[in-house]
Amino acid sequence: MRPWQYGFILATILAAACGSRRPVPSESPSLTAAQTATVQANVRTFAQAVAHDVTQDGPGAWRKHFSQSPSFFMVVEGHMAFPNSESATAGIRDFARTVQRIELMWGDDLRVDPLASDLAVFASSYHEVRINTAGSRVDEDGFFTGIAEYREGHWQFRNAHWSSPVSAPRVQ
Repeated sequence: MRPWQYGFILATILAAACGSRRPVPSESPSLTAAQTATVQANVRTFAQAVAHDVTQDGPGAWRKHFSQSPSFFMVVEGHMAFPNSESATAGIRDFARTVQRIELMWGDDLRVDPLASDLAVFASSYHEVRINTAGSRVDEDGFFTGIAEYREGHWQFRNAHWSSPVSAPRVQ
């Protein structure tokens, strides 16, 4: 092989390596570091407002934090609970009738992954205490994921997924 051919091969390899750089998961190719930090801070503030409102005002407070757009849906334990905003409104109303008190706390592992200046992935463990109208208490730990979207002047969940640990199936 001639010396210039070695140089050509090396240049080709270097060009391919430089062009294939992918952003690390915490980077969004469309956001600067400052914009990313702003979205993260704003979505964390939104998350704290959600927990505060649900704890103070009960399950009905979820309605103002779920998007009313046609794109909204919510999955619970792997099943479509609310395929749209209208079903979420009805479901929240029905659920609120059964709950005397609710307390929601996000975990210390809360994560925000900005996708754009108005869109972010939200994920956190949670602990929820519910007292139903009969006075029975339910403590639940699980994990919540969703897409937070800045729309109409405030952050909302565009979609959501709740899950809690289940026992392993019995093998007989």
